[in-house]
Amino acid sequence: MAQQTEKAKAKLHSLTAALESGSLAKVRRMLNAMAAVDIAHLIEGSTPKARKILWELLDKDSEGEVLQHLSDELQSHFLSDMSAAEVADVTADLDADDVADILQQLPERVTQEVLSVMDQEDRDELEAILEYPEDSAGGLMNTDTVTIRPDITLEATLRYLRRHKTLPEMTDNLLVVNRQNEFIGVLPINKLLVSDPQQTVREVMNTDSRIIQADQHETEVAKVFERHDLVSAPVVDAHGVLLGRITIDDVVDVIRETADHSLMSMAGLDEEEDTFAPALKTSKRRALWLGINLITAFIASAVIGLFDKTIEQVVALAVLMPIVASMGGIAGSQVLTLVIRGQALGHLSGANFRWLFNRELIVAGINGVLWAAVIALITLLWFNDPIIAGIIAAAIIINLLVAAISGAALPLILKARGIDPALAGSVVLTTVTDVVGFLSFLGLATIFYL
Repeated sequence: MAQQTEKAKAKLHSLTAALESGSLAKVRRMLNAMAAVDIAHLIEGSTPKARKILWELLDKDSEGEVLQHLSDELQSHFLSDMSAAEVADVTADLDADDVADILQQLPERVTQEVLSVMDQEDRDELEAILEYPEDSAGGLMNTDTVTIRPDITLEATLRYLRRHKTLPEMTDNLLVVNRQNEFIGVLPINKLLVSDPQQTVREVMNTDSRIIQADQHETEVAKVFERHDLVSAPVVDAHGVLLGRITIDDVVDVIRETADHSLMSMAGLDEEEDTFAPALKTSKRRALWLGINLITAFIASAVIGLFDKTIEQVVALAVLMPIVASMGGIAGSQVLTLVIRGQALGHLSGANFRWLFNRELIVAGINGVLWAAVIALITLLWFNDPIIAGIIAAAIIINLLVAAISGAALPLILKARGIDPALAGSVVLTTVTDVVGFLSFLGLATIFYL
């Protein structure tokens, strides 16, 4: 595996060097000899000018396969230059769920145009998927399944399978349905191969397999696959009618997108953020959160402004203020991250949140006392003022306790209001710990010094 990775990196490096040298014939030859996923990786890692060249050098019959591996933003960029007939042509050989993902990047009008030029069978499959939200099991599923009846023998099942040119990728189970296409169970391929051919499907099938509801959110689907080590799972509607199946490759994409979302949201960015997007587009996206941060910074500054006379008399306060705010910010971020992770994994509920909340308060109290003592000692040695040492110790304890409360409660409050905790939690938490830190430190100083 390591050797293959190194070979892939070397190939990408050679192609990039050829592109920079202007040897387009060599680039075309190398590019079209690569796997689609590697081509997509190369395009995403190139500047806008290089992307345009690479896409133009790509063989037409490879465009659809490469397109499915690109980010949503780049898909939209390349699709915007295609007609409806061209989109239908490049996606003709893709699985229905991959085509649906691509079509969801297009305006509704264009999507309908693409569907209108497809044949009836492909159009019906796609419309079945497009009925559901993109982030649901129905939007994630593939309608390409192999179904069998429970009353046929395993020998007849094998003959039926041999009539197929190929089986859908990752077919670990055959799906058993009745005449109304209602899901009954699964027949694992390994059972089919080792059981007596004269037995019926009903005798050897599993009826306790995991079922995914079509309206289930994709993150819940990912949890089911993770807990039960699934390769594929059937998708049914509210009446138990089989609609399709979800495979592990789609779930891996969901897990990766969720991880990207969590990482990028901490900085106020979109998970689909293009590394090489034009400067103007990137500036617009980042301006919003810079503006929000500016507002929160002014709030913290306003609190400091309330104690300007105290700071004028005791200059040491200005030196020590950042310590109080910083300690609260770090402590709060630790709790915030832990709670958001617990939410994402489905670990938190009303029954166990109180225990976690109390635990975090105890931890904040222990760490508050410990670090308050350390900081007070350093402050005493630095400024030789026991009063200011005591003030900063008290402020540290207060801010760490408030940080623990805020870090634990904010994700629940934000989620209840339909706001993504990963996106807004850190901004709100920073404001709370800064304001409380400055207010407690400078407020206590004002009481003792004025």
